[in-house]
Amino acid sequence: MSLLTNIYSASPVALQNTWVSAYGLYWRQRRYGGIFKSELKGFKDREAFSASQWEEYQTQQLRKLLVHGFENVPYYRYIFEKAGWTLSDLQKIELPQLSQLPLLEKNTLREKGTSELLARKREKGGAFYSSSGSTGTPTQILYSLSMHQKLSAAYEARVRNWAGVNRFQARGMIGGRRVIPEGIANPPYYRFNRAEKQLYLSAYHISAQTTPDYLEGINRYGCEYLVGYAMSHFILARFMDELGLEAPKMNAVLTSSEKLTAEMRKTISRVYQCKVFDAWSGVENCGLISESEYGQLLVSPDVGIVEVVKEDGMPCKPGETGEIVCTGFLNYDQPLIRYRIGDMARLAVDQHTRCGRVFPVIEEITGRLEDTVIGKDGREMVRFHGIFVGLPHVVEGQIVQNTLDDFTINIVAMGNLSNHEKEVIEQRMKSQLGEIHINFNLLNEIPRGANGKFKAVVSEVERIKA
Repeated sequence: MSLLTNIYSASPVALQNTWVSAYGLYWRQRRYGGIFKSELKGFKDREAFSASQWEEYQTQQLRKLLVHGFENVPYYRYIFEKAGWTLSDLQKIELPQLSQLPLLEKNTLREKGTSELLARKREKGGAFYSSSGSTGTPTQILYSLSMHQKLSAAYEARVRNWAGVNRFQARGMIGGRRVIPEGIANPPYYRFNRAEKQLYLSAYHISAQTTPDYLEGINRYGCEYLVGYAMSHFILARFMDELGLEAPKMNAVLTSSEKLTAEMRKTISRVYQCKVFDAWSGVENCGLISESEYGQLLVSPDVGIVEVVKEDGMPCKPGETGEIVCTGFLNYDQPLIRYRIGDMARLAVDQHTRCGRVFPVIEEITGRLEDTVIGKDGREMVRFHGIFVGLPHVVEGQIVQNTLDDFTINIVAMGNLSNHEKEVIEQRMKSQLGEIHINFNLLNEIPRGANGKFKAVVSEVERIKA
């Protein structure tokens, strides 16, 4: 635990709100300064592009990215030459030829993301951000200032604005940050970022007993819309519904990170009396799929090329389901070219948009749908953010709740898992759940489901309605 984390944890709530607001000020300047406004205008202007304009735009962006990778990124220079691609080939590549380039595996990004996958010349002010680490060793993604501002502009234009909200309005957020450091804690179960009018609600303390406190915070700080983890917002809304609590009407709820089911959408929409808008990207941010004002999931062609491919590598036809492969246009310091991000999607049979934008239409994103862990105090949570972060021997990990008190940690390790690593995992689990018993189970492979993936969290404990 860092010194700053220790200071934050030891501070009273009022001072923690000050720390959160100070970080919010830095975060606001980082995302919305520099080129943000010009990029926002560009994203909005391109929404009027025709099919031929998009083809020309993507072709030029792809050539520029590939030439940059060949000339400046050691990994791509090696992999392209090995596959027989010359600089001249890349300078005149056409979009249909993209599928001929090698795929970038997630393990390669984990192993080489901070070395051979970095450009030799990089922008100053870059920062690495990690994936959740919920299923093993996290990926480290380098965000330059310009990349961060382009990404923020895309999110503002294609997520917030399509939902009828904007960055200036007060919002409530449920995300992975441990704003309430301890699992067993007293209210309030939120902190306020005054710099961005953001109420940060803890994802790790939601229960029937704590829900009135969450609602008090939403009312107190005048939240106009909600954003964050789909499952956490569903759990909170379901408790409000079961307890007969009246939530304020929201302008919208913007969900991400987990698959949004029909039941989740219906419950959230009913409780907050508004539409729910889903979106998909991931910390890698090499592609963006977001819900338009008409409820269709649309791919943003200027964030990156999103391929949906079958097992044989051939592109899916409308109506077919395949693996998402992304080539991002925003990140030049750590380019991700034909990256296997690990999710599946089904292309819509009807590729015409109701909004008139010429964007590819996705029928469904087959993302993660984890089980809910239930604490002894009735808390319900799905995200175990960072359990395996910084543990070099952990290749894959899975949390299984056997009873309220007993957990099994399934681990695929590279070499031997040290006692220190076990102690770190145990400490992190107990910091969220309190005193529990943990059994470590070392495996050669964690069993997969029909989709070839495994759940990060499995619970054998039945939920009791509030």
